[in-house]
Amino acid sequence: MDEKELELRHLRCLVAIADAGTFTDAAIALGVSQAAVSRTLSALEGILGVRLLHRTSRTVAPTPAGSRVLARARQLLAEADALVALAATGHGRLALGHAWSALGSHTAEFQRRWHARHPGTELVLVRHNTPTGGLAEGRCDLAVVRTPVDTRRWAHALIGHEPRVIALAADDPWARRRGVRLAEVRERTLVVDRSTGTTTLDLWDEGARPAVEYTHDIDDWLAAIATGRCVGVTPRATATQYRRDGITYRPLRGAPPVPVRLIWPRRDPHPATGDAVALLTELYGPGDPAR
Repeated sequence: MDEKELELRHLRCLVAIADAGTFTDAAIALGVSQAAVSRTLSALEGILGVRLLHRTSRTVAPTPAGSRVLARARQLLAEADALVALAATGHGRLALGHAWSALGSHTAEFQRRWHARHPGTELVLVRHNTPTGGLAEGRCDLAVVRTPVDTRRWAHALIGHEPRVIALAADDPWARRRGVRLAEVRERTLVVDRSTGTTTLDLWDEGARPAVEYTHDIDDWLAAIATGRCVGVTPRATATQYRRDGITYRPLRGAPPVPVRLIWPRRDPHPATGDAVALLTELYGPGDPAR
């Protein structure tokens, strides 16, 4: 291979010649001279060390190697164009991550108001089963979390609180009650999501804590509860997002509410972060029907 580096202009020239059918028409399409097209193609063939095109006085056809290179060149150029578009319009899309329950009962209203107020910024909700809702993994621009925040790494804003509920099998005797007291849960086996759950044994005094089973995913958590052998304690948002046959949710009395926060990178936050914080604080405000 030639020491000269491969550049996108080399690939664009090859594709232009193949699409146009002649060097003259390729030069017109690229806005350069025919001589420049010939030099660029020759440079590309020198870099790759293979002949890419058969040339006659009237036609141009790819060699077997040229056909392979041409197919890959089209892919690389498409990816490069997509990268440029992403850089130019990346702020036109806001990805909001969450681990379990999105924004609970506020999810649909948040989407409606966002689209009405910020039509130029597409809102995308991303579920990712990690403590940061996909933020640490680069899956989103900001995330809603209900677990403690690493304030050294993430900027954050408290947007509201959610009451806790207890999740029960539909045929559980407690399912017929209007509510359950936190202290009563010590009588049962509690299922806890070790990765992203909001419930810890610190809710109960030492010596008065329930037995525990651990899971690592919302579906496994719900499955354990549906069997009747376990109960779960969770924010009310879970009850909104995960209505399942065989599962009943009841208010949990005597339990502290769950703080709901938005987190985002300390450096170079998305320009719409402040707008998201403002709208969610509005939804979780004093008029919140979930309080």
